[in-house]
Amino acid sequence: MLRLPAVAGHFYPANPEALTSLVEGLTQSESAAPKTKVRACLVPHAGLAYSGGVAGAVFARIALPKTILLLGVRHYPRGADQAILSEGAFRTPLGDVPIDTPLALELRKQCPALQEDPIAHNQEHSLEVELPFLQILDPGFRFVPIAVGPLRLSELQQTGEGIARALAKSTQEVLIVTSSDLNHYEDERTTRVKDQKAIDQMMKIDGEGLYRVCREERISMCGLGPAIVMLTALGKLGVSHAELIRHATSGDVNGDQSAVVGYGGLTFD
Repeated sequence: MLRLPAVAGHFYPANPEALTSLVEGLTQSESAAPKTKVRACLVPHAGLAYSGGVAGAVFARIALPKTILLLGVRHYPRGADQAILSEGAFRTPLGDVPIDTPLALELRKQCPALQEDPIAHNQEHSLEVELPFLQILDPGFRFVPIAVGPLRLSELQQTGEGIARALAKSTQEVLIVTSSDLNHYEDERTTRVKDQKAIDQMMKIDGEGLYRVCREERISMCGLGPAIVMLTALGKLGVSHAELIRHATSGDVNGDQSAVVGYGGLTFD
């Protein structure tokens, strides 16, 4: 399968030269920082004009491996609740990114709930918008795409545990990239308070705590599902340290603080 771009020209430039220039600009502020090895990161997925500064700051700080597990959201009510693609490639204006079939097959073996399903991926932007960063900073990488819909906590935890088993068996270094925005469409002050409550739980590598606080505080974190999957896997793999690289809102870009979206960038090692 060749998955064609769904949001080129909308969330990011469709012109390869313009896209390259944009990504290089978004990562330049952190280009001099020492690169560190991490097990996972969380980055936002809005239009790059809004959230790209946060995502770029995170990616530029990481010593990126050649294998990426990309966990995103299933924003639209189409396709499987846990959708994986095991072969083929994703295309962006910068070229095609191949899927790591052996890793995908091992993930399907360890995570029975994962279903082979292109429908959930066809129009989903949360994974697509991360690929140009990786194509420029980590040329030659392979990846496995997984889109996660709304699920019960226990189902998310089971998939996270399966991912941990698959990565523990892997002989290659694999980075988990989780794509999620934080709180949506409340005022700046409210969003920053709510975002910090979600960030606090992620800093503790506490998936169950993140699930609880988002429900109790009505934090509209769109990538709650994939974030819980990631945090569960990290806990099983013994990861205990997290770092907040950058936090921002859409109001920082457009000046409208009446209804903003929060963007957080974190690394986990």
